[in-house]
Amino acid sequence: MIRLIYFLLLFIFIQCSNQFNWIEYRGKNGSGFTAENILPPLGLKWKIKIQKEKMQKKRAFNPPIIIDNIIYFGSPDGNFYAFDLETGYMKWIFKTKGAVNSVPFADEKNIYFGSNDGNVYAVNKETGEKVWSFYTGRTVQSLVLRYKENIIFTSDTGATYFLDLNGNPVYQLPNPVWSHHTFQVYDDIVYWAPSGRRFGAFKIDTKEFLWFVNVDAPYPLWYSFPAIDDKNIYFSSSFFKGSEGVEFNYYAMDRITGELLWQKTDYYQTSLFFPVNERTTFLDHVELLDYMAPALWKDLVIYTSGDTIIRAFNKYTGEIVWTKELRYPTSSAPTIAGNRMYFGVNGITATTDSGLFVNPPKLMCISVEDGTTIWEYETEGSVLNSPLISNGKIIFGTDENIFYVLEEVFNFSDYINPVLKLIHLKY
Repeated sequence: MIRLIYFLLLFIFIQCSNQFNWIEYRGKNGSGFTAENILPPLGLKWKIKIQKEKMQKKRAFNPPIIIDNIIYFGSPDGNFYAFDLETGYMKWIFKTKGAVNSVPFADEKNIYFGSNDGNVYAVNKETGEKVWSFYTGRTVQSLVLRYKENIIFTSDTGATYFLDLNGNPVYQLPNPVWSHHTFQVYDDIVYWAPSGRRFGAFKIDTKEFLWFVNVDAPYPLWYSFPAIDDKNIYFSSSFFKGSEGVEFNYYAMDRITGELLWQKTDYYQTSLFFPVNERTTFLDHVELLDYMAPALWKDLVIYTSGDTIIRAFNKYTGEIVWTKELRYPTSSAPTIAGNRMYFGVNGITATTDSGLFVNPPKLMCISVEDGTTIWEYETEGSVLNSPLISNGKIIFGTDENIFYVLEEVFNFSDYINPVLKLIHLKY
């Protein structure tokens, strides 16, 4: 019995230590990975419709953050919300005068986010009261990040700003091109600091660019949010080339020198089941800040890319390790938990000769090792953000303005508590 108690207590310790906050955009170093191993099947914990019934479908739902079981996220209805993860109870709401389509950041006291009213806000994390705001004169639909003593963000085709912690401007870079901007900051270097139409690395202390990806592209292009490891940076690009369609490029580079390690090119893969206009699809994808962001797992770098092919590359050589073909395009970037990968897939409603055909959108779970399908969950609307995984739950929003929280159907802790009670009564 003593041995049983030991293993039960060990399990409880592991469970308690497995309560993760999610405060970094796409996880540590942008890897899209968490060690928290959540096991399907998953059931609905709660969901909420966050906008009025007659409002149009959302074109973006950028990832929230989770701190101490509170979910923080912005919405196109102009509000920024704080919800209790367990109950769905609204802790507070902060109203702005424009859609909130930025990715927030939190420190010990405040939440930072941008709004289409042209402001970046610092709001008290506990009360939802405004601490300060900074007006840019343009919409702010970027990642907002605190790095050391800087608050960093980009206004759409305006500037990339570096503010101090009181909201006062310290430095800014002109941003004549980009909107819906993301960037990675690591070891005092900003990756994808804007400079024309080029991906680059910008040193914060010297205010100089270390290197650029030189691209001569007389057509619309987009770069993904990057992921990094100790030596390299991984990212992708999407080029709309008119009648040639959408070209994907996948890169691995030395993060310090900019030396190209490998680059792979492919094209947007459509499906007979889901015809698309590649131009409008390209433009829609731009509003999703992380849709082509990579996920790193062991020796793999994996992309969903917004088309019907999931591509897993060897991150050292660029060789394809596995691919998975779907009937419908993916709708979100992936998140990896343990050895499973979660992402959204579009659905379709169509009228055929035999009547109405409905294939609803889904949240999918596949094996990271080989792409094998493990589990699917039908959703009301397409999943628009890479799913967040925290405290045994999966959190995401859809284009039907529904915010979902799913949890494990078979949670071992549901069975362990009665056993512990019996042990307590007996001993």
